[in-house]
Amino acid sequence: MVRHLILCMIGMVIYSATFSDVSSANEASSQEELMSQRMSLYMQFQNHIVPWYYLAAIDQYERNIQAVRPDIPKRESTAAIQFSKESWAGALNPQQGDTSPFTIKYFGGIGMDGNGDGIADPADDEDVMLTMSNYLSQFGATEEDFKLSLYEYYQNELAVNQIVSIAKLYKHYDKIELDTHVFPVPVRGYNYSYRGTWGANRGWGGRRIHEGTDIFAGYSTPVVSTSYGIIEIMGWNEFGGWRVGVRDNHNTYHYYAHLAYFNKDLKVGDIVEPGTLLGGVGSSGYGKEGTSGKFPPHLHYGMYKFNGRTEWAFDPYPSLRNWEKYTRQQKK
Repeated sequence: MVRHLILCMIGMVIYSATFSDVSSANEASSQEELMSQRMSLYMQFQNHIVPWYYLAAIDQYERNIQAVRPDIPKRESTAAIQFSKESWAGALNPQQGDTSPFTIKYFGGIGMDGNGDGIADPADDEDVMLTMSNYLSQFGATEEDFKLSLYEYYQNELAVNQIVSIAKLYKHYDKIELDTHVFPVPVRGYNYSYRGTWGANRGWGGRRIHEGTDIFAGYSTPVVSTSYGIIEIMGWNEFGGWRVGVRDNHNTYHYYAHLAYFNKDLKVGDIVEPGTLLGGVGSSGYGKEGTSGKFPPHLHYGMYKFNGRTEWAFDPYPSLRNWEKYTRQQKK
């Protein structure tokens, strides 16, 4: 009887592990297929004025804000771009659900037929992508033209900067799969410790809460980028001391503070990737420029999300736990 139970338990463990592996493989395959479909769509509707990475950047930005904005419906399709009824059909069009390319154009709408079926359908990916490509083409081929088209469309400078940054990343790497993350300090060869301290009280400079996770480590322990991204800020802050801010392709701002030094080869506007050296752990901050030693050396790591209107901090601890595990697995 005991032997039978043991064999059953072993069988269940083997089945569970196998099922988990198959499930993970299927998920990875499904994600790869989705990325391939998106890339094909961008390539199909690029032109000599609008490169694919402009379309991809706008599409990713739309996907980002839909994920965190309850007031915006999520577009469940390959493409995430969606237009208002007024802009698609024309503000003066008496039929706001109009799908006729002829009447849409007559009333000044921008909706177009991208797949040749005679219908300008805002729910069709090809129609949506041709419409966006045509809209951008009207402004010109330079980056400044692209920025102008984005500002006219979104009426928000932060949205423009975010989309331009995403486009820069996609152009540089010539791909859209930029979702790898690593732990911000080496997981081997250095001692470090951290725990969830989100929301803890902080008193210097006025009563406030802790918006991040502190990773304690020795002076000059390397600090690396956790993600792909572009450096937005690099310099001194009276709270964070020497700090670096990196914006990724998911509208997330990664904040590395209290550094002892910077990587001298980097500057604002540079592209970084997971593992790029940013600087070293220190104890700078809480005073005028150069102040250091008011607390034990540690990296303050924060994450902030931009939703198209505002930006807010969220707890990075769960992400750090996952990235630490992933980084350890890669180092084996």
